[in-house]
Amino acid sequence: MDLLQYTFFQHALLGSLLASIVCGIIGTYIVTRRLVFISGGLTHASFGGIGIGLYAGISPILSAAIFAVLSAFGVEWLSKRKDMREDSAIAVFWTFGMALGIIFTYLSPAFAPDLSAYLFGNILTITTGDIILLAVLTVIVSIFFYLYIHPIISIAFDREFARSQGIPVHLFEYLLMMFIALVIVACLRMVGIVLVISLLTIPQMTANIFTHRFQRIIWLSIGIGYASCLGGLFISYFLNVPSGASIIFFSIIIYAICKLGKTFYLSSR
Repeated sequence: MDLLQYTFFQHALLGSLLASIVCGIIGTYIVTRRLVFISGGLTHASFGGIGIGLYAGISPILSAAIFAVLSAFGVEWLSKRKDMREDSAIAVFWTFGMALGIIFTYLSPAFAPDLSAYLFGNILTITTGDIILLAVLTVIVSIFFYLYIHPIISIAFDREFARSQGIPVHLFEYLLMMFIALVIVACLRMVGIVLVISLLTIPQMTANIFTHRFQRIIWLSIGIGYASCLGGLFISYFLNVPSGASIIFFSIIIYAICKLGKTFYLSSR
């Protein structure tokens, strides 16, 4: 295992573990609440922040995080209005963010050579700063879910019941939308805008094959997500193909094997 001697591969392994943990936690809420489309909208909206960051000469990740969080709040606010459907609100921020990103990228003084890393991801190039960002976010999200797991489960499965129990549903929804946006941005360098939503949903879908309990889905998702990252890493390294696509490809292979395996097992009983 000569690969383990390289710093870039050590960073990739650590980044994969942190991303698997935070995506396993927040992704379970996304899948349970059926927020996949919203998450896809925020993923693409974050491109607007990247474009603004490149144009203004500031960190694209910082500007993408701010833009994604504001977009998340905007989607949440618009979707609660009676004159705006939720899918329409998502479409507004999805297209607005992509349009801004393209415009400001072309207006930037010089084309950023690493722009493809934000679109398609490259986990082998993540830096110490990326790892620190992921680590801080992982700790915050983990503590939040540990402290408020029961209200979160109530909101995920039945918002009206949660409201009847005196839970501040709106506050939790805004906070969780903020965490979704931040997790998306934190994982952009790993799998990119095009594929990050898969990292938040496919491990959870795989875990859901074996259990329907919220906490168990989280733990299984973390393990499946990390296995997907490891498999994708080795595919990427040995075949010299993009790491983001390799990770998602391997995660889908795991899902297909688990789905077929369970179907075969049930049919043979």
